[in-house]
Formats: sequence, C-alpha cells, structure tokens
Amino acid sequence: MDINDIPTTGASCATAKQDKLKVCGVEASKKMAQNDLGRINKYKSNILSVAKQKNTDPSIIAGIMSRESRGGSVLKDGWGDHNNGFGLMQVDKRYHTPKGTWYSETHIAQAVDIFNSTYNQIEKKFPGQPKEGLLKGAIAGYNTGAGNVRDLNNVDQCTTGNDYGNDVVARAQFFKSNGY
Repeated sequence: MDINDIPTTGASCATAKQDKLKVCGVEASKKMAQNDLGRINKYKSNILSVAKQKNTDPSIIAGIMSRESRGGSVLKDGWGDHNNGFGLMQVDKRYHTPKGTWYSETHIAQAVDIFNSTYNQIEKKFPGQPKEGLLKGAIAGYNTGAGNVRDLNNVDQCTTGNDYGNDVVARAQFFKSNGY
C-alpha cells in the first residue's frame, strides 16, 4: 500500500499556526514537513534501517517524527509533552519504558513497535476494512490509543488537535516524495 493512496484533509488551522502559516490542510502539513526536513534527514539512516527491520513505510516514521517533535527541535534533553514524551517519536513514559537515547535507532525501533502494535489492534477492531482506513486509524491510534479510534471515517475525533492522523498522513506523503 502506498501512503499517497490515503485520502487526507491534512493539518487543522490551529496546528498550522505552529509555523505561523496562513494556510491549513494538506498544504500546511506539507509546509511543516518541509520545515522539518533538514532535521529529519539527520536521522534518515536510522529511519530507513528501522523501516526495513520492521517492514514499516519510512515515510510514516518521518511523518510521526515531524508531528511529534518537529525532528527533535521542540525537545528539552530529549523530552517533550510536560516530560512525559521521550525522543523523536515521543514514547509516553506513562505507558512504556523508554529505550535508547532520544534520537537513537533503539528509540525509533521501540516507537515503530508501538505503532505496529497499534495497527494490529485497529485491524482486529475493524475487521475487513480497507487497508488505507486501517493505516490512518493506526496513525491516529499512535497518538490517542487504539481504544480511542472509534470510527475509521473520523479517526481524529479524539486526537491532539483533532487532526493527528490526517496531518501525519499528509506529512508522510511529503516525506515519501523526498526519499523516504
């Protein structure tokens, strides 16, 4: 499945304001991803390595990294979210024991394992649904937990900014077109 086949509405206007953008939606998501590209590229070899090991699209990893930590730029000593989120992909210490250093391949692998587990939970919760919907549901579930994804047609109703799944899909589409 290709991330470009997943329909998305992109970032909300509130999310777009992080970068003082005057646009919302897919255009805003792609601009924010572009703003993060240089930082994300520092971790490209780790992203590609983990993606291959875990059979996960590297563009999704980069998209989550962009949304969660802006490629590390919003972290303080590797921590974000009021010191609850660890690393580039913000593994929540309230639910997981963070592994590795905040930018390491070990950290990225742990986060991708959490994402893949979330995908499996979404797949069980919504049997027989199209893979595109399951994938967007898993991306939303990475943020809010699989139990809070109640409808694959409205995956973001419980996510941060009510746009997490759609925003990450649009960012991933940008990263896909930039070598991920």
